[in-house]
Amino acid sequence: MIEVTSFRDRSVGVFGLARSGISAIESLNAGGARVFAWDDREAGRKTASGKGAHVDNWESWPWDEISALVLSPGVPLTHPEPHPVVRRARAAGAEVIGDLELFARTIRPVAGAKGQAPIVAITGTNGKSTTTALIAHVLKACGFEALAGGNIGRAALDLPPPKPSTLYVLEVSSYQIDLAPHLVADVALLTNLSPDHLDRHGSMAGYAAVKGKLLAQVADDGCVAVGVDDPDSAAIYTGMAAQRGNHAVAVAVGKVLGDGIFVIDGKLYDAWGQSAELIGDLKTATHLPGAHNWQNAALCYAAVRRLVPDRRAIMPAIARFPGLAHRIEEVGRIGKVRFINDSKATNADAAARALACYSDIFWIAGGLAKEGGIASLSSFFPRIRKAYLIGKAAPEFETTLSGRVPLMQAGNLERAIRAAFDDARDSSAPDPVVLLSPACASFDQFRDFEQRGDVFRELARKLEGLQRHPSPMEHSA
Repeated sequence: MIEVTSFRDRSVGVFGLARSGISAIESLNAGGARVFAWDDREAGRKTASGKGAHVDNWESWPWDEISALVLSPGVPLTHPEPHPVVRRARAAGAEVIGDLELFARTIRPVAGAKGQAPIVAITGTNGKSTTTALIAHVLKACGFEALAGGNIGRAALDLPPPKPSTLYVLEVSSYQIDLAPHLVADVALLTNLSPDHLDRHGSMAGYAAVKGKLLAQVADDGCVAVGVDDPDSAAIYTGMAAQRGNHAVAVAVGKVLGDGIFVIDGKLYDAWGQSAELIGDLKTATHLPGAHNWQNAALCYAAVRRLVPDRRAIMPAIARFPGLAHRIEEVGRIGKVRFINDSKATNADAAARALACYSDIFWIAGGLAKEGGIASLSSFFPRIRKAYLIGKAAPEFETTLSGRVPLMQAGNLERAIRAAFDDARDSSAPDPVVLLSPACASFDQFRDFEQRGDVFRELARKLEGLQRHPSPMEHSA
């Protein structure tokens, strides 16, 4: 745990008591702050009370004493309108921040000065979790004490305090960026941008602007890497390159860059300030299938290139990456049928990345639909042997697929996986996959995408004859 001492002997409110909120309470208490906390959920309030917070409805907090409101990233800050607790904090003159801001003020307490440990920060619409985990994996393989957290795994404040060899690798969501104005990274990455969370940012332009803030805040001697395969990210890169020159690098898949990092047919090239040099073949990284994962790997290379003393160690470390749970995770197989857990695909763009990897797909999709549905996936429909629809989005998805893809209204995941397996086993496809890539949020039937993926994995493993594939967690054990 990282102690936050910047609010010693002052009062701080914490609103929203999930993982990051509880983490903030522990760190603030350890640093000598008086913490007031609230959450609509009784379980969160009970946990906060056990951690030493004064639990009371936020309207009853002593607002004349509150120096700051630590807001859960899931609580609206600006759009569609500020939550009432945000308005109350602003009226009281209390700053509204998040747990990553507390982390930033502790690790780099003076803006512009060197922090206690380098920070690599990763944001984007898709791929940021895999990229974060991959960077941490490569840095560990190269001798660093790389600690991954933020929007993936452990809350940033739950990570150990820095040692001389520590390097923090943080996944950062757009919500977290909004609440961390002083998060100064030494390396910042933008994977890609596609429409997501527009209800929280007002428009695509607003969403892109928030993502761009993380890059704009990078240390003066730091660097930024941007995936330029979509127009919004390319525009951000153009601005960064104008400001930072050779401290900004473009990353592309499928096209040659005169100056940057790029991948052609799986082969990774480094042309960042030099003639293009072949680094290695990403097809040897068996747990990073598909062009989207090649982008993740190229961004990882860009992030660590100036940190690792011997660049020759980077590609072998990438090849040994065990993958990430719920991201095109191979669960196992029965005969010719493979089971793939891609529960993290909570929007159509993310699902497209999995659909592009396979030719004969028995697709489990549905949940709480995002804006735009799955119409954008039409180019992948010929790959889908049959779709098995679950959750609230099922009727909408049926309308899109009807007459183009055979489908079944399965209702829930258990019926879907059983039917998909039966059909895949009996099909003429030589290498069929039962693919959970929902293109939806999970909250209609599950606590989160992780629980949805865990259930898929458990259901597959209950099928008779399954040859288990080690999970990423088992690989790292």
